[in-house]
Amino acid sequence: MTDRQTKLQTKPQTLKIDADLAAQLPHAAGVYLFRNENALPLYIGKSMDIRNRVLSHLRDDAKEKMITQATHVDYIKTAGDIGAQVLEAQLIKRYSPLYNIRLRRVRQLYALRLREKDGGIMPEIVTGKHIVVGQSEGLYGLFRSARAAQNKLHDLAAGHHLCHGLLGLEKIGRRGCFGVQVKTCRGACIGQEARAHHDSRMREALEEMKVHIWPYPATIDVVEESGDWVQRHRIDQWRYLGSWCSKTAAFNRNADQGFDLDIYKILVKPIMTGSVKIELNEPA
Repeated sequence: MTDRQTKLQTKPQTLKIDADLAAQLPHAAGVYLFRNENALPLYIGKSMDIRNRVLSHLRDDAKEKMITQATHVDYIKTAGDIGAQVLEAQLIKRYSPLYNIRLRRVRQLYALRLREKDGGIMPEIVTGKHIVVGQSEGLYGLFRSARAAQNKLHDLAAGHHLCHGLLGLEKIGRRGCFGVQVKTCRGACIGQEARAHHDSRMREALEEMKVHIWPYPATIDVVEESGDWVQRHRIDQWRYLGSWCSKTAAFNRNADQGFDLDIYKILVKPIMTGSVKIELNEPA
């Protein structure tokens, strides 16, 4: 079955997108934008294969409401997945499409930090000057609000049998925290579990959320290649500065070079695991 035939088998009575759409889309990495008759983006996505991903949306009953409003699809190719993810996040923030989860630039970040208290350690929620991403040691998690940080502590308590009282989520009474009564806390708050054991489990749970210090002495380029096409994404202190493209031999500077939580989440794993090609630049 051809791409054209596949597309025509999607709800033709409601589809407004041109029947030759599939033949015009590339089997390539990048970002695609479903637009309505006023050219406004309805939905923005990214894929390593734009054509296949768009066709999957056309066949997806869950996307029917969006698809029936779309009149055409635009795309922007990238040399790899990192470029596609970063561009997708930027475009969603810029246009706030109706059918995307809204992404907003965070003006104030919150994080968890451990402090010594009562012979052990306790997490506290910090913000403002205590959070310099890429430079501040001992931070765990990055959150958009204090409520989100507190909710994460509740999740950690439930998932690792931690004490709500020793996490600072409730006061500890004479009979211990509420978790002791319902058997979700192992009793570190009343001596039934060694405090050191409890705190060790808490550190282990938090380690998965560690905010990484910037590991390089200068800026780096994350290099992506597609055939003879090269894109170099410049990063400093987890901030995306812009991209150089071999097709234009130009550096496209990111207008807002402040810290972006969504872009940090895109970059941190591939950079820390070395799963992408990285070139270190000379210190300024």
